[in-house]
Amino acid sequence: MVTIREERIADVAAREALLDKAYGVARFAKTSERLREGRTPASGLSLVAADHRQLVGTVRLWNVAAGPGRNALLLGPLAVHPDHRNRGIGTALMRRVIARARLAGHRAILLVGDAAYYGRFGFSAALTGELRMPGFCEPHRLLALELKSGALAGARGVIGTIGTAEPKPAGSPTLIAAEGSKRRALVQRAA
Repeated sequence: MVTIREERIADVAAREALLDKAYGVARFAKTSERLREGRTPASGLSLVAADHRQLVGTVRLWNVAAGPGRNALLLGPLAVHPDHRNRGIGTALMRRVIARARLAGHRAILLVGDAAYYGRFGFSAALTGELRMPGFCEPHRLLALELKSGALAGARGVIGTIGTAEPKPAGSPTLIAAEGSKRRALVQRAA
């Protein structure tokens, strides 16, 4: 039986292994990764799906600025273990994290992804026409969901980070992200 719960520090290694399996090292070259690097996810908005203690899915939301002075969340990555796909786990993770973000009072969620998949949750490129990622991103893949009507009205400019990264203890997601930066550098050198 699959259960969805908040991510724990003890899940970090299993989450990273799942993301490696789902996306490979190419995940470190994605533009969205620049907005996550060295940061911690938004409080209470990192969820995992577990099947008999095996981590089989993950989703996280990150605090970002949707242009100057406009707070939003960035979703990603969403991943489900290849052996557990097509069982509704990704859908359940999405519905749960969106509901949590809404309850926490957040106004909008952005993501880079396929409109055919994320459209069923209400995401659309219609609200992101004047926004852009800090690196290459096909405009039709930059999607948004307003949790409060009008939250992205007039939003424009480059999506950026909010706040500053804080040092974390050994084994923390921040240090693991730094290790990911090293892997990404290896991928870039190999290319």
